[in-house]
Amino acid sequence: MAEKIDWIRRFFATLFGFVLFGVVGVLFKLVLYRYAKAYPNLDLATQLKGRQIVSRTWRFFVRYLVWSGILSVKYHGFERLGRPGQLVLANHPSLLDVVLIFSQEPRFNCIVKKDLMHNPAMTSPIKACGFVPNTESEELLEQCHAILQQQPLLLFPEGTRTGWDGVVKLHRGAVSIGLRSAKVITPIVIKMRPLNFKKGQPWYKIPTSRIEYELTVGEDIDPQQWLAEKPLPIASRRLNTYLENYFNSNT
Repeated sequence: MAEKIDWIRRFFATLFGFVLFGVVGVLFKLVLYRYAKAYPNLDLATQLKGRQIVSRTWRFFVRYLVWSGILSVKYHGFERLGRPGQLVLANHPSLLDVVLIFSQEPRFNCIVKKDLMHNPAMTSPIKACGFVPNTESEELLEQCHAILQQQPLLLFPEGTRTGWDGVVKLHRGAVSIGLRSAKVITPIVIKMRPLNFKKGQPWYKIPTSRIEYELTVGEDIDPQQWLAEKPLPIASRRLNTYLENYFNSNT
């Protein structure tokens, strides 16, 4: 009986969470208008102001999720994030990953799915923060290079959320960006149990127990060490394999 009551409570808390996120997304249109209106031609100082607002708002949202018992979350090593030239690569098990990360570290620029540019709850935050849609083009590589000269960059190299089987498969383009342009590459391993918030999963399909997240920052990877003896294509392929093994053995 107690488990049933807990499930019902988390069901309504989850419903309210989705409503809350949507309402805040609409309110962002007003709050962030002064920052978003100049997109994509925002200077870095304006982007950082927008990111602070979004980060603080999402931090409040995460606190609600924890308070309501929908999830718990532990962070390890986040003090090592936010350095200019740092490319952060994270696995992507759920819908909430970028919110959980960005709520703790607002200095990131981020590569986002271009479909999110049409999402009413996400358009204004994306524009105000100066985030870059993933166009999978040569221009995107140039944009990433320019960003990494001054900012840290967050990227989910799977390109979409990890499947139910939990196997992480990376697109080599993310690693190529790191080897070409980053001063340092840093992985973040996101663990969650039980699995939830998957692509195509209805919001009301909630698990039988609270979701437990654990986000751990891994050791830095020096791109120059991987490029020291091998040309870029070989180094990219080997580093991509290394990172796939790293994520799959730690999630």
